[in-house]
Amino acid sequence: MNIYGWIVLGALVADFGLRLLGDLLNLRALRKAPPSTLHDVYEAEEYRRSQEYTRERTLFGLLPATVGILALLAFWGLDGFDHLDRGLRELGWGPIPTGMAFVSVLFCLQSLLGLPFSLWSTFVIEERYGFNRTTPRTFFLDRLKALLLGLSLGLPLLAGVLYFFASAGSLAWLWCWIAVTLFGLVIQFVAPTWIMPLFNKFEPLGEGRLRAAILAYADSVGFPLEGVFVIDGSRRSSKGNAFFTGFGRTKRIALYDTLIEKQTESELVAVLAHEIGHYKRRHILQGTLVGIAHSGVVFWMLSIFLDEAGLFEAFSMETASIHAGLVFFGLLYTPVELILALARQALSRRNELQADAFAASTTGQPASLVSGLKKLSADSLTNLTPHPFYVLLHHSHPPLLRRVEALESPG
Repeated sequence: MNIYGWIVLGALVADFGLRLLGDLLNLRALRKAPPSTLHDVYEAEEYRRSQEYTRERTLFGLLPATVGILALLAFWGLDGFDHLDRGLRELGWGPIPTGMAFVSVLFCLQSLLGLPFSLWSTFVIEERYGFNRTTPRTFFLDRLKALLLGLSLGLPLLAGVLYFFASAGSLAWLWCWIAVTLFGLVIQFVAPTWIMPLFNKFEPLGEGRLRAAILAYADSVGFPLEGVFVIDGSRRSSKGNAFFTGFGRTKRIALYDTLIEKQTESELVAVLAHEIGHYKRRHILQGTLVGIAHSGVVFWMLSIFLDEAGLFEAFSMETASIHAGLVFFGLLYTPVELILALARQALSRRNELQADAFAASTTGQPASLVSGLKKLSADSLTNLTPHPFYVLLHHSHPPLLRRVEALESPG
């Protein structure tokens, strides 16, 4: 094994080790009693169930992670990448179709490997704690739709990347960056009206006090709101949520029907105000720009390593190719991606606190947001005492205690 092989192996093991450490520390951080300031989130029995839920999901999560890295190492050790590549080359399809097939096969193998764990998570763990409302039919239709959607959107984009790196010379990375950026912007624009309805129904919120309160609030903060939508989240889970998506005329704020069932009018307005806060504080634009910059860095670095023969030798490849280089660079890039992910998570947690502050100040009812957040946490059996290292690795939102403290003691 050459230096590239050792770097990839070290990166994979280090990434797995850090996540294992985070999980173990998070389990040790479980407490028999909630923090004093959050004593009203759970009844005693429900708090005990929240700890059991966290423990069970964490321990189960170690299984697919372990199987995943072992399967990858076994495939690598058995020269699976080279065998797959040679088998596809013998079909004589040409470099771009061969590359598309190579990546598709790996993607499908990864999906199949994760399927049993998704089934167990949904129909055993989530069922045991009363969350699951997904039928087997819905479960498999969701995955089939996601697979077909991923292939129908991803394969043309992959073909473009392969074409540019094969024919555009030293500026290939720049053309790929431009193409991926434009593609991403188009997807953001059409997702609310074309893609998301493939999985869920979006119904306009009916006339009534809640709709009137939401529209009045939106008008008070100068947020042009064509309407608010109710999403049928209850088809899959009892957990509630709300989100903002799209931009321009296609932007949508959606409230899960399960959220509307369990929260008061003032709490729902506060939760929606939080989502509007992301827009008003330019977090949506910020995230888009960060994503664009990130993809530019990735393509530039990729252009450097695609010509490194040692990278292909590390995976015992008989023939170097652009499509295999994409996969191998993704593995080599693991430590860089981990560092960038930590930075993005930290930025996201900061943005969540800013959106909370916006909602509290513009509604004038921080207590409504606090009670709404507490209900959301109780409804999903959230762990109230996550370990800081686990938060660093996994949390895009600050822990509930941090959010409540910020809302109750602003500044």
